[in-house]
Amino acid sequence: MSTIFFGLSIPFLGTTFGAACVFFMKKKMNDTVQRALLGFAAGVMIAASVWSLLIPAMDMSETLGRLAFFPALIGFVLGIAFLFILDKITPHLHAMSQKPEGPKNSVEKISRTMMLVFAVTLHNIPEGMAVGVVFASFMSGSSGISAAAAMALSLGIAIQNFPEGAIISMPLRAEGNSKLKSFAYGTLSGTVEPVAAVLTILLTSFILPLLPYLLSFAAGAMVYVVIEELLPEASRDEKTDTCTLGFAIGFALMMVLDVALG
Repeated sequence: MSTIFFGLSIPFLGTTFGAACVFFMKKKMNDTVQRALLGFAAGVMIAASVWSLLIPAMDMSETLGRLAFFPALIGFVLGIAFLFILDKITPHLHAMSQKPEGPKNSVEKISRTMMLVFAVTLHNIPEGMAVGVVFASFMSGSSGISAAAAMALSLGIAIQNFPEGAIISMPLRAEGNSKLKSFAYGTLSGTVEPVAAVLTILLTSFILPLLPYLLSFAAGAMVYVVIEELLPEASRDEKTDTCTLGFAIGFALMMVLDVALG
């Protein structure tokens, strides 16, 4: 039980540590470090989507024979669609965090602060679901997912959440908010992840037949986050070398952990 509790908490800790950058950095995270972290997290999440989510989803559906791919396909498409719709109805978090000029008055300042926290919080829900689904599958013992593979996925999401926490706290500090308040808002955005993870575990404990769909849904959501958020941010301005190396290391590490320890 302690392993599960720790695993569910890791992504939240990543956000918290990222938000804490406001206490140590004057302006923003080093660009090279941020690109490397985002690339690494992208590699981990893509590898996890294949070996920890899609392949187990198809293995769990092997009784369908040649149609074993069907639950994985449906879940994956729904996961992509869910994040696509979410991106259309909420502010794009990187675009908001990089606005060149701050709000002109206190009302606009509060509004932008709330929208930024709201946008990142919504984007964190599918990641919390992904962690919850993987640990639920590990607990069920029917998917072949090991504790090490589940922990590796949590770690990959936590690495992604680190710069995301800073993306909230650093701009808020630049707008004149106190360090403590900026840190609190950054941390607040990550609290939804363990909550979503726990709710997902409780849900899957009642409807185990839906696990293949939920696993692949989480895979689709994570792939969308990687393509829409992580890689564009890490490879902007055509500076792709650091991102590429980080991605390769993250992908290889997750593949080894999942296959060797799974």
